[in-house]
Amino acid sequence: MATPSFSQNPTSRPPNIILILVDDMGVGDVGCYGGKVAPTPNIDRLAMEGTRFTQYYSGSPICSPSRVALTTGMAPARWNITSYLSNKKHNHTCEMADFLDPSAPSVARTLRQNGYHTAHFGKWHMGGGRDVTEAPGISEYGFDEYSSTYESPDPDPMLTATNWIWSKEDSVKRWNRTGYFVDKTLEFLAKNRESASYINLWPDDVHTPWIPDAETIDVHPRDSQKLPSLEKVLVELDTQIGRLMAGLKALGLDENTLVIFTSDNGPMPSFGDRRTVGLRGTKLSLYEGGIRMPFIVRYPGKVPAGRVNEDAVMVAMDLLPTFCKMTNSPVPNPERMDGVDVSDAWFGKKFVRKQPIFWEYGRNHQSFIYPPNAEDVSPNLTMRLGHWKLLLNDNGTDAQLYDLEKDALEEQNVAAHNPKITQKMSQQLLTWRKSLPSLVNREQ
Repeated sequence: MATPSFSQNPTSRPPNIILILVDDMGVGDVGCYGGKVAPTPNIDRLAMEGTRFTQYYSGSPICSPSRVALTTGMAPARWNITSYLSNKKHNHTCEMADFLDPSAPSVARTLRQNGYHTAHFGKWHMGGGRDVTEAPGISEYGFDEYSSTYESPDPDPMLTATNWIWSKEDSVKRWNRTGYFVDKTLEFLAKNRESASYINLWPDDVHTPWIPDAETIDVHPRDSQKLPSLEKVLVELDTQIGRLMAGLKALGLDENTLVIFTSDNGPMPSFGDRRTVGLRGTKLSLYEGGIRMPFIVRYPGKVPAGRVNEDAVMVAMDLLPTFCKMTNSPVPNPERMDGVDVSDAWFGKKFVRKQPIFWEYGRNHQSFIYPPNAEDVSPNLTMRLGHWKLLLNDNGTDAQLYDLEKDALEEQNVAAHNPKITQKMSQQLLTWRKSLPSLVNREQ
């Protein structure tokens, strides 16, 4: 790769970008969002030093498609990924590809072409693992360096002593993984401090099983989903976020580093609504608790500090075009982007979303998994337009319309009282669903 042409003065070049994507974290896991599961002072400090957004959405209520949305700036179903990627049989039954097509747009590749050094540290889960042996390597998506877990084409041997997601034999134990990824992030930044870096920091420890220490690992799986274990995991995650920020400061890079903190989808288990602060739904659900995520942006001198933005409606697909705007990078295939540039919202300016947002989850009942609580099982299509949110099955049944400005908890279905809005949005949503590709004549 050509040597970047950015000035060595860190304040006159594009910012470093660190995208922290936590696995299965609900808004109620973070103190500054009203969470009371465990104290999160370091994450809360990010919000005090930046802007906290309350209407940010993941691209899906489950891991693989939500990560595809972040990576590509496109609805994940456009790349035939609508559930978690597993073995080929599961993927086939879900009507999915086995991995993200490497020809898809990629944040890392886009920024790398504009002089950035790029790295991925953490969970991947966009192809590879189990019997999917032909998935492209992480470098094919534009990353210079990487260290990942079992569910990837390039698992780090320090994390994968056995052919599974974690084990007692791993050199880096599950409770030390986030620290390991933070170390690699800081080392990468130190090595490339004279130029700009883009880093995915995607820890997986908030995803069950919660293994905070050696004692807990001995009782797995009996004690792996207990609240005390989650509390310890969150405390350790928060500690590592503090280490990251202290490391940035020690390197002299914190003033010119954009840090994004968010989650890939809602929590499970949620312990009632404790981990969603009252929002309906969980992981695997298109209700708010499954897709509305914590979202904090910190960039000193550019992003207002100590501000809470309750108005800007944003979604994961927005990150790619927004990063492009902030770094003067051309947007790949702009006509195909489902996301939009939301940098005005980040910089404290007025931003009003005009475009609808669409989601899909759950094409069948053979391979897609759903929340155990029937009240959390949503229709399989969703659309948000302004303050309206419509949920609908792809056969046109079970229309549910919520006015999120008045009813963020989705308690009052007002579809019958607003037939014109319901009909118009239903037509838009079903038209969008019909536009998605489908896998046909695929060999199992």
